[in-house]
Amino acid sequence: MPYFYKKQLTLPFDEALQKTKEALDAQDFGVLMELDISGALNKKINAVMGKYVILGACSPKHAYEAIKAEIDIGLLLPCNIAVYQDGNKVFASAIMPSVAMSIVESPELINIAIEIEGKLKSVIDLI
Repeated sequence: MPYFYKKQLTLPFDEALQKTKEALDAQDFGVLMELDISGALNKKINAVMGKYVILGACSPKHAYEAIKAEIDIGLLLPCNIAVYQDGNKVFASAIMPSVAMSIVESPELINIAIEIEGKLKSVIDLI
C-alpha cells in the first residue's frame, strides 16, 4: 500500500501552496509548521532543486484522540503534506496515516488514522 496520496496540479507553485492551506482549513486542519525544504537545503549545502514545502497539518480533535490512545504517537504527528515542483510540474502529496500508524499495531489508532486519511484525501482532491 502506498504511504502517500498524490495529485499533479494545474496551478503555479505559489498558488498551489496557498490553495493547499485553504483546503486544509476547509477540512478543519491547522498548519502547525511550514518547512521550506528547498530553501533550507540550498542554504545549508548549496543544493539546487525545485520548490519543495512541507506543511505540518493537525486536526486538533483527532490529534487529541490519538494522544489519549497512545501517548507516544506524537512522534508520528502532525500529518505532513508536501507541495513541490518537479521540473515544470507541481504536485501535492499527503501522508497516509493508516500506513504510518500501522507500525503501532493499535486498532483504536487505525480507526482514527482512517478517518484522518479520508480528510487528507479530500484536501488533495480540493486543490
